Amino acid sequence: MWVMKAVIAIAVVVALLLPGLARSDGGPVFNDDGGFRGIATTTGFRYTALVERHRTTLLRIAPDQHIARVLFLPGRFTIPDVAIDGTTSGLSADGKTLVLIEPRWRAGRARTRFMLMSVPGMHGRGIVELPGDFTFDAMSPDASRLYFIEYLSKNDPTRYRVRAFDTAASRLLPGAIVDSSEPDEEMRGYPVSRVMSAEGRYAYTLYDGGGKTPFVHVLDTVGGGARCVDLDELGGNNAINSFRLHREPDGDVAVALHGKPWLVLDRASFRVRSADKTTPTDTAGSAWARVGLGAGGILALIGVSLVLFRRRRPATA
Repeated sequence: MWVMKAVIAIAVVVALLLPGLARSDGGPVFNDDGGFRGIATTTGFRYTALVERHRTTLLRIAPDQHIARVLFLPGRFTIPDVAIDGTTSGLSADGKTLVLIEPRWRAGRARTRFMLMSVPGMHGRGIVELPGDFTFDAMSPDASRLYFIEYLSKNDPTRYRVRAFDTAASRLLPGAIVDSSEPDEEMRGYPVSRVMSAEGRYAYTLYDGGGKTPFVHVLDTVGGGARCVDLDELGGNNAINSFRLHREPDGDVAVALHGKPWLVLDRASFRVRSADKTTPTDTAGSAWARVGLGAGGILALIGVSLVLFRRRRPATA
């Protein structure tokens, strides 16, 4: 029992440190495991998922950092990453649905499984299994529709399309979500950063453009439409993976570098305007800078956790 408590305690410490860390391994295209970082609710609770060999430990962590609930799930599931900057998703805006994904360890998998959970009670609602290689993208505020990224090439992870899933009918809707103003233009590139609108309806994702012009993909999770807004001013910018999206107080979306906005996307007109580069937006900074813990400390914690996992006796799910 003490070993299990130690494992969970260490996992919580790591999970609390990781939300602000940026990733540089290619984002969800290669590995969509955001379980340690978890995802926070509007009330300050956080869900984290610890993936073991044959099961998953799902934690609900209270604002004061105590573990409010622990649930053991059969199989390997995690909270999905949706961008290279480490942004996680999978929690509906109404706070009632959590979507977990079977983590990917290599490209081109033949099937993808998702688990739908009712929260905050943490009750399983069922498994969604799709033929092909998918990752989670977004969902409507009430989770009536889920949106997945379907990868079309085993060898080229920048080739994909956005698919809608009807949760009531438990099926993928036909066709892909495209920009109706440019239906023949192919989306390509890696998702760099993600921000949601305040009410959870619109998902804004910055893509690097796959060697072409970077753009912001605006997904209407309720209406099922999308817009691709080119960022011509950032074309050829070698620092594109360092840019981040921030939601401005008026609802517009800023494209910022190191906390300073360069461009602003108008949420109503989809027009892009230059920003005052001297006015910084709120930036959280790196997680270990805030807590005074270096990368070595985090690795040490993870190492201890792994040792304890090996020593702990298997438990039933």
